[in-house]
Amino acid sequence: MKTITVILAEDHTIVREGLRALLRADKDIQIVGEAQTGRQAVTLAKKLRPDVVVMDIAMPLLNGLEATRQIRHAVPTAKVLILSAHSDDAYVERATDVGAVGFLLKQASAMELSKAIREVQKGNTFFCTSITQRLHVQKAGTGGSQSRKQVAHLTARELEVLQLVAEGLPNKQIGGELGISIKTVEKHRQNLMAKLNIHDMASLTRYAIGAGIIESSVQLTIP
Repeated sequence: MKTITVILAEDHTIVREGLRALLRADKDIQIVGEAQTGRQAVTLAKKLRPDVVVMDIAMPLLNGLEATRQIRHAVPTAKVLILSAHSDDAYVERATDVGAVGFLLKQASAMELSKAIREVQKGNTFFCTSITQRLHVQKAGTGGSQSRKQVAHLTARELEVLQLVAEGLPNKQIGGELGISIKTVEKHRQNLMAKLNIHDMASLTRYAIGAGIIESSVQLTIP
């Protein structure tokens, strides 16, 4: 029996410990790494090259969707399974856009999670029933939402800056996190706001939530 190597990317320790405990009963699944931020998940994936990454969306510093895109680019063999508390269209659309091959709700049973991991490892897709039904409807339609189209015009770096700005980090801290100068941060910030035609923080944060870049729980209050 082939052992399926898995990285758990979840910022809440108690949830991550719960997932680890649930999956420990499966002899063919081995947890080889755990990440508390999206950036850490990318680093671990590059180092450990797992079969599957179980990824939450609401990850600090680098959200799970952008982390998924970077992992798929750096480690094409790694399959990413999104595990989220939300199934909003914006999240699902962006998840499939960036290369996730599965999307499971946190309300799922341990048996369903194990099944999802095995299915995506084999090269199949796995979406919970409600999401699968919506995907079929969307494929029959004319395309994604306006938020999705606008996000596509932003560069990967602008998306990173957008998340950190929406999370309330000052430019100096953003620069330190991304390894770029404050001047460069300001330039990216100006560019993304111009592209989105958004010029105040409240609207920018609302946009980030609506586009699935951050979850509403990340930003508790919006002025």
